[in-house]
Amino acid sequence: MAAMAVTLAMFVAFARGRMPVEIISLLTIAVIAVGLYFFPLEGTNPTDGLALAFSGFGHYALITICALMIMGRGLVVTGALEPAARLLERVFKINLQLGLLVSLLLALFLSMGVNDTPVLVLLMPIFVALAARGAMPASKTLIPLNAAVLIGGMATTIGTSTNILVVSIAVDLGMPTMGVFHYTPIVLIAALIALPYLWLVMPRLLGDNSVESKAVQRRFHTRLRIAPDSSLAGVELSSILPRLPGDIRFHDHPSGPLQPQQRLHISGTHEALEDAMRVLKGHLAPSWVVDRIRRESAAKGQDITVVEMTVTADSRLISRTLPTSGIADLYGVAVLGIHRPERLMGERDQYSQGGDLRISEGDVLLVMGLPGSLQDFADADSLLMLEGARELPRKSKALLAAAIMIFSVFTASIGIFPIAISALAGAILMFVTGCVKFDRVGRALSARVIVLVAASIAIGRIVLESGAAEWLGEALAMGLQHLPPAAVLAAIMLFVTLLTNFASNATAATVGTPIAFKIATQLGLPPEPLILAVLFGCNLCYATPVAYQTNMLIMSEGSYQFNDYIRTGVPLVFLMVTVLSVLLVTTYGM
Repeated sequence: MAAMAVTLAMFVAFARGRMPVEIISLLTIAVIAVGLYFFPLEGTNPTDGLALAFSGFGHYALITICALMIMGRGLVVTGALEPAARLLERVFKINLQLGLLVSLLLALFLSMGVNDTPVLVLLMPIFVALAARGAMPASKTLIPLNAAVLIGGMATTIGTSTNILVVSIAVDLGMPTMGVFHYTPIVLIAALIALPYLWLVMPRLLGDNSVESKAVQRRFHTRLRIAPDSSLAGVELSSILPRLPGDIRFHDHPSGPLQPQQRLHISGTHEALEDAMRVLKGHLAPSWVVDRIRRESAAKGQDITVVEMTVTADSRLISRTLPTSGIADLYGVAVLGIHRPERLMGERDQYSQGGDLRISEGDVLLVMGLPGSLQDFADADSLLMLEGARELPRKSKALLAAAIMIFSVFTASIGIFPIAISALAGAILMFVTGCVKFDRVGRALSARVIVLVAASIAIGRIVLESGAAEWLGEALAMGLQHLPPAAVLAAIMLFVTLLTNFASNATAATVGTPIAFKIATQLGLPPEPLILAVLFGCNLCYATPVAYQTNMLIMSEGSYQFNDYIRTGVPLVFLMVTVLSVLLVTTYGM
C-alpha cells in the first residue's frame, strides 16, 4: 500500500505540474530511501533500501539512454541531418500538401534510429520558417509532425528512452532480449493506417494560431564573392535565382555571366545569406580569412562562433569600410555582413568609391571567429556583443557522425553487440573523433531525463518487490479473465496510455511492465505481446502537453492550448490502440 501511495503521489505531482520534474523525481527517490531505511521490506536490511532507491543511477538502461543522447547531439552539432532538411524545404515549394506528407514520412523514419527530440529540434524551425513565408501555419503542422515522430520512435527498441526502459525491465523479469527491429513491422502497419489521419484530418482540427506581430530579423548587407572553383562561373544570374531563398535581394544586377572572384552586393537574414553562399558557392568574407579561422579552429579544438556586435560611438570603425578597417589582420575574425535600417541605405555618401558601405554608429556587424578572437575584437574596437551567439556546425564531421550512428544501430540490430555496448561505443567514438566535445556533454545530456529515469527505475523496483505489482496484476487479471485477448491487450494499452498522458511515460513503463508480466502469468497468455502492449501504450502520448518533452517543445511555437492536444490526440490514441491490439493478436496467434 505504501509503494502504491508513493507511486500515486508522484503521478499526481507530475500531473499538477507545480514543481519541476527533477525535484519530484529526487523527492521520490528520497522518500523511498528514507522509508525503506526505517521500514525495510521483509527479509531485507535497512541499507538494502538505499541500494534499491539509488539503483536507477547505475542501471544500464540509464547509461544507454545517456549514450544515445550524446550520439543524437553529435548528429545535430555536425549538421548531419541538414541535407534532409534542405530537401524537405524544396519539396514544400512544389506543393504544400506533398511537402507535409513527405515531412511526416521523413520524421517517422528518422525517429526510428535517432532519439525523438533531436529530430523534432531539427525539423521544427523549418516549419516555423515556412509558415513565416506564407506556407501552412505552424499551428497546423507541428502537432502532426510531433505525432509522426512519436510513432516512428515507437517502431524500434532504441527509438525512445522509454522503449529501452521497457525492454530492460522485461529482461530483468526473465524475458529474452528484443532486437532493435523486433516488432518494427507491427508499428509500420499501424503507422500506415494512422498516416491519413495525421496528414489530412489533424491539420483541419487545428486552428491558425499565427501571431501577427513577430520580431523582424535583421537584414545584413554584404559582398558575396564567387569562388574561383565555382561551377557557377559562366552562368547567368537569372538562371540561379529560383534556387535562392526568397529573402535574398540583389542590389546590383551584373550583366552577362558570373565570373570567378566577382563580388555581388546582396542582403538578407543570416540564414538566407548562408543558403545563398551554399548555392552560389561563394564566400561572405575573403577566403583567406575564412581558411585561417578554420585552421585555428582545428588546431585549438574550438568551435567557430557567429555573433552580432553593435558599433558604439567610441568605435574606431566609424566612417571606415571593411576593406580599410584591418579587422581580419588585427583580430583574425571575419565580418560577414552589416545591418542598417533600409531607410538609410540609399544615402550615397555612406559608400566609398569602391562601393563598400561605410560603418556608422548603431550598425550591427555579423562576425565569425573563435570565442577569444571575437572578445578581443569587441573590447579593442568598442563594440557591444549582443546575445544569441551560435556555434557553426562542424560539417567536416557530418559524414563521420552519421557513420557512427549507423554503425551503432546496425551492430545492435543484427545482434553483434547489446544495445548498451553499441551505444556506449558510439558515444566514445563521437568523443574520440571530435563530433561531440567533452565540454559540451552538458548540452547533450538532460538532467531532467536522467533523474526521471532513475526515479522511475526505483519506483518500478519497489512496486515489484513490495508485492504491489502482483496485487494489481491479480486485480486486473480478475477483471480481464473473461475478455478476449484483443480486449486484454487493449485494456492494458489504455491503462498505460492514461498514465503516460497524465504523468510520465518512463514511470508508466516501469509500473506497467511488471503488471503486464503478472497478468500474462495469471491468464496463461504469452508475456511478450502484453509487454509490447505496455511499450506501445507508453508511446501513445499525444493527448496532453505534459505527456512527453516534445509535446512541450512545440507548445509555444504553435501557440497551442491544452484542448488542441485533447482534440487531436484522443482520436489518434483510440485509433492506434485498436489497430495495435488487433495486430498483436494476429502476429502472436492469440
